[in-house]
Amino acid sequence: MDGNQSLQPSLNSTYMPSDISCDEEHSEGEAVGGDTSPLLPRQQPAGSLADRRPPDDSYNMVYFIFFLMGIGSLLPWNFFITAKQYWLYKLSNSSSPSGHEDTQNDISDYFESYLAIASTVPSVLCLILNYLLVNRFSSRVRILVSLILILLVFVVTTVLVKVDVSGCRMQFFGGTLASVALVSGMSNIFSGSMFGISGHFPMRISQALISGQAMGGTLSAVASIVDLAVANDVTNSALVYFLTADIFTLFCIGMYLLLPKLDYSRYYMEMAATPFSESNSHNSSSNSVPPLKPILKKTWVLGCCVFYVFFISIMIFPAVSSGIQSMNKDPGNPWTTTYFVPLTSFLLYNIADFCGRQATAWLQVPGPTSRMLPLLVFLRTVLVPLFILCNYQPRYHLHDVFFAHDLFPVVFVCLLGISNGYLGTLPMIYGPKVVPRELAEPAGVIMSFFLTLGLAAGSAFSVGLVYCL
Repeated sequence: MDGNQSLQPSLNSTYMPSDISCDEEHSEGEAVGGDTSPLLPRQQPAGSLADRRPPDDSYNMVYFIFFLMGIGSLLPWNFFITAKQYWLYKLSNSSSPSGHEDTQNDISDYFESYLAIASTVPSVLCLILNYLLVNRFSSRVRILVSLILILLVFVVTTVLVKVDVSGCRMQFFGGTLASVALVSGMSNIFSGSMFGISGHFPMRISQALISGQAMGGTLSAVASIVDLAVANDVTNSALVYFLTADIFTLFCIGMYLLLPKLDYSRYYMEMAATPFSESNSHNSSSNSVPPLKPILKKTWVLGCCVFYVFFISIMIFPAVSSGIQSMNKDPGNPWTTTYFVPLTSFLLYNIADFCGRQATAWLQVPGPTSRMLPLLVFLRTVLVPLFILCNYQPRYHLHDVFFAHDLFPVVFVCLLGISNGYLGTLPMIYGPKVVPRELAEPAGVIMSFFLTLGLAAGSAFSVGLVYCL
């Protein structure tokens, strides 16, 4: 397929601005994206499938499966980062019955930043690989292989919970980072492929996938807090924690295998596999790599928005946000010592993130060509100094705490989560809708690439940010 070839619109595009004229849409598209063609030309492909009325999503089963796949795409990474107490326990001398606790070291201070780098940098490479393989291997193969590898890593992690690693802590640390890298890489191939598939469906399905990702973080945070409350031993807590991840990953595999058997999903999958014409069919089959230029021409502004949203978020969460301690820390008070960070950082952020993503199901403003969307995304930069001036500990360079009250980090975490959810979801669901139908799946992969690139850059900057504190 030639990048200069006239391309057909996406069949399932549902975003049609009704408050602007065609001339206004034309001029705005030229200013923002550099393309003078209408955002979504009103044409429909010919064929028997296109003439059929789409079946109903009975009992919202397809919506539920994509929501579940969204949970499964981020749950592994969230389980790794929210098990902070377990990792610090295993990486300290306290993991040995005869040892003494020595958790305050370089590894513990920078552990979240190490995890962020180990997870996001390989993810960028895996998403590039996913884009190159999008026409070589079916989405079914890519998704099932990634889920199986994630399951294997978690099984090994679960087994190691009861193994004493006090004599080889650095080897265990290296193995943990390698596990995080593999899980994150496979999770991004999985989520990128699912985003690509969702591009063939109505926007509610893309929104379900993205909302599910936020729910994955919420569930892992809740599981972590429950474990802290009911488990007397950190290893027993972690064992239940990782067994939950094992079972859930198996459940995701089963539900994905069910997806093609449902009438609603089968209709859109068959429509996606139906070429518009013989020439398009020939071109798409002769090119093993999807054309990049026509996709970026339509999506580069949206991609930059996604990049910057997650760049700011990962720079703060969890490396900085999880280090903010209560101003009234008391050894005899469980709230200020045990539950303050899990509740105010992990749980509150994920709930706010979920609310922001879920809001896009009812409100989709600003639109894909609006100049307001990049502006709102850029305004999130102010969140960085707000978190720095809270009670982050330990502080080696900036000793003054300006926001000296526990309410401030609560408010800032809510703002961070809601804005991440809403402003991160809008461009993600717009991306596959502003390109032709035959490019919807690679466009979804491209948007996932921008997201992961933002995470990778943000994680790298988070190390320097923590060091400056």
